[in-house]
Amino acid sequence: MPATNRHNTTPDGQDFEATVAALDWARIEAELDAHGVGLTGRLLDAEACAGLRGLYAEPARFRSRIVMARHGFGRGEYQYFAHPLPQPVAALRPLIYARLAPIANRWNETLGIAQRYPESLDAFLALCHRAGQQRPTPLLLKYEAGDYNCLHQDLYGDLFFPFQMVILLSQPGRDFTGGEFTLVEQRPRMQSRPEVVPLAQGEAAIFAVQHRPVEGTRGAYRVNLRHGVSRVRSGERFTTGLIFHDAR
Repeated sequence: MPATNRHNTTPDGQDFEATVAALDWARIEAELDAHGVGLTGRLLDAEACAGLRGLYAEPARFRSRIVMARHGFGRGEYQYFAHPLPQPVAALRPLIYARLAPIANRWNETLGIAQRYPESLDAFLALCHRAGQQRPTPLLLKYEAGDYNCLHQDLYGDLFFPFQMVILLSQPGRDFTGGEFTLVEQRPRMQSRPEVVPLAQGEAAIFAVQHRPVEGTRGAYRVNLRHGVSRVRSGERFTTGLIFHDAR
């Protein structure tokens, strides 16, 4: 394992390189293949979660704020981080990308898609920037009682990475109730299949941005996926989203 540097360690000593290396990547890959979503287990400790939640009230840390109801996206709001990204996000984004790039390339090969993804996030973002996608996409989302997020896909441009990640920053049952992360798979000539994804504070779900390959009797085919959040019944729910492609 490479030596830990200050960019991959939180002020309270959490070592992100060690945390990411210790994840059960064989299980995560199997879950992605089977369901389009894989759970990491705990990625952030309580202090890191609180630190990210606290950034929501600091407008200078963000490039834009979206109120969902104004755009028909649901209810609630979110803000896109500006550079420099907060330390946990900046540390996790390249580490997680490096683990997912081989899976993304395998999926594209299975589906006959020509696009291949470089080993490093920096190299992939350079491709995004050459394609005119230069705005950072990691975001912080805030939901209160009655809020929800309609089913959607986070594409942001012609070039996108097939996976993204959401980390729950609040504690279910204490900070909020309801608000389940939900993935819906739209299967050809079949009814859609929902997947409700339980998360604890600090845990993450990695999931397909647009589609996943499924083996059929005539070979692999695509099934489309969209994700959202069910209605928050009480309290306040914060999450951070790690999207690996930049926006146009």
